[in-house]
Amino acid sequence: MKVAVTGATGFVGRHVVAELERRGVKPTLVTRTTVDLRSPPPDAFRLLGEPDVLIHLAWGELPKFESLYHLEEELPAQYRFLKGLIGAGLKNLLITGTCFEYGMQSGPLHEELGATPSNPYALAKHTLRLQLEYLRHVQPFNLTWARVFFLFGEGQFPKSLLPQLTTAVERGDRTFNMSGGEQLRDYLPIAQAAEYLVSLALNPSDIGVVNVCSGKPVSVRALVEGWIKEHGWAITPNLGYYPYPASEPMAFWGDRRKLDRVLAQSDHA
Repeated sequence: MKVAVTGATGFVGRHVVAELERRGVKPTLVTRTTVDLRSPPPDAFRLLGEPDVLIHLAWGELPKFESLYHLEEELPAQYRFLKGLIGAGLKNLLITGTCFEYGMQSGPLHEELGATPSNPYALAKHTLRLQLEYLRHVQPFNLTWARVFFLFGEGQFPKSLLPQLTTAVERGDRTFNMSGGEQLRDYLPIAQAAEYLVSLALNPSDIGVVNVCSGKPVSVRALVEGWIKEHGWAITPNLGYYPYPASEPMAFWGDRRKLDRVLAQSDHA
């Protein structure tokens, strides 16, 4: 199977490429120097190697979730790029969505819940999915929309929780400023997420929306304390230093029953 990966040099992309190679798949890596998503050449599908499946991870202006760039610039460029590939013959497409598409809904979030995005990034992602669903009525193709929850691991954005904690330890800080830490989230190691994404991408069927998550709620405080204990770090969380974010519910996590069903079917295929 021929596979192409956009965003191949990013946080998620590097781990997805490594997982593909571990499985004996040598993907075509799509970067701005090969194909510019914002002004793709007419023969972009050929330049991508005419893949059987595209794992589409590229998205600009992250992690600035509140930027209108997502709606005004990124969304139309993304749709034009993908529509062109589908018109040229792409049959299988996996795209990473975001848990923020669920908006301010609390508790275990499953794929049948309506999307209620509450920031421009999530709204742009949700709108792109709707555009692609309408496009499928005109030009049929298989679509897997992988709603990713919170990922952590090597190569993630420096301002994310774990890199900030690591930096504080390396500076010799004795305390780590954070919120009260009682909010519940769904965290997944990036290597595990890459395994799930590759399994989904190599499954040539129309999966639709699927959560990529652990399915296990954990408090941010427990997560930080667990990292400190695991590494034997001499640092103490300074709880309550920052307020809780008003743009997110206090408790939400992914329901992974659909993910488990799809992965089980893939194992027996």
